Amino acid sequence: MATEEDSMFSRPSLSERVWLLRVLREETVGGVLLLVAAAIALLMANSPAGDFYTELSDTVVGPASLHLDLTLNTWAADGLLAVFFFIAGLELKHELVLGTLADRRKAAVPVAAAIGGMVVPAVIYFAVNAVDAAGDTSGWGIPMATDIAFALAVLAVVGRHLPVALRAFLLTLAVVDDLGAILVIALFYSDSFKVVPFVAAVALLGLYAWLQHMRVRSAFIYVPLALAVWVLVHDSGIHATVAGVALGLLTRVRADPGEQDSPAERLQRRIQPLSAGFCVPVFAFFAAGVDLRGADIVTTLTSPVAVGIMAGLVLGKPIGVFGGAWLTARFTRASLSSSLVWRDILAVGFIAGIGFTVSLLIAELAFEDADDLLSSAKVAVLGGSVLAALIASIALVSRSRVYARLAEDEDRDEDGDGIPDVYQRPAPKSG
Repeated sequence: MATEEDSMFSRPSLSERVWLLRVLREETVGGVLLLVAAAIALLMANSPAGDFYTELSDTVVGPASLHLDLTLNTWAADGLLAVFFFIAGLELKHELVLGTLADRRKAAVPVAAAIGGMVVPAVIYFAVNAVDAAGDTSGWGIPMATDIAFALAVLAVVGRHLPVALRAFLLTLAVVDDLGAILVIALFYSDSFKVVPFVAAVALLGLYAWLQHMRVRSAFIYVPLALAVWVLVHDSGIHATVAGVALGLLTRVRADPGEQDSPAERLQRRIQPLSAGFCVPVFAFFAAGVDLRGADIVTTLTSPVAVGIMAGLVLGKPIGVFGGAWLTARFTRASLSSSLVWRDILAVGFIAGIGFTVSLLIAELAFEDADDLLSSAKVAVLGGSVLAALIASIALVSRSRVYARLAEDEDRDEDGDGIPDVYQRPAPKSG
């Protein structure tokens, strides 16, 4: 008979719980700052300061000799989000080596849910736009993404007691989602490809991996190396954020004997506050400022692009996430943890429909030369994410008493030793 530890969404190990709660806490703070930045951008863009906001976004800075004379908006998308994706790469590496994805049986559920949560929204968007003469199918990647920071900001308000196992599932799903998004960006939303800078970037990535293997720790080596990789990836035509994920995945995540923290742990602790507290909010400030002055909101929201994005986020995400998890349980021996019900997984699916940051990035890449479509896409991303958050909130509040009871049991520490009592109980015997 399967034990609780073998079931779907079972309690993570103590070490994984400590890592998870720290990451989620920092992401939650970043989510609040992201929402504040987006709100300021929307207010500015639709106020008398709207022209100033546009001029600021279009201000060009950087050396032309390196092809880095970019607008502030582009610097935010290509440069600051590379830091965000570096953190995503570190989180993915942790999950692959030490976390949920290291166990193939446990990895099957979040991977299947993430794939479903990417494929179904993309199919819905494509179908809506393919059958309408006014549609544009090039934005199919927009509703695929999950914004973990925004999602956790919602949880901080209405889902503070969500079981750690479900939080771990959401984070793992979002991490796999980020990998899928970066692959989509690299393969389908990058500019003309240049071989020489790409090969040079790969060579420097190989050097980075070798330095990690040799246990080199000097920031005076790694910082210039990382910047050079970013410049070369940008020059190659591949979107520069790919450099961040690649560097994160090549960072050593397992600590050596006698080493307090691994390089990935140290970097994540130092850089995540910068990513969550500055990089992502600044990107949101430049990306979310849609000028709606004089626009017909009804026409904007009923365009095929907007309908496809909103349907993808609000319907496609929960259907895909829930369907992927349910099918995994249906065709394997996996069973749902006894403390949860399937509507809990559906609620997480709605949370995953919050696509803000990466969705806005893909929208800018998909409709770079089509301002009207870009405006519709951004409004739809904002509207769809907020609607998904509201539905998720209703679903979470309806189970709040159950979650509070589970959280009390998970956090109880009657002997005061700093370790929750649930991790010190004898393991149940299997029958």
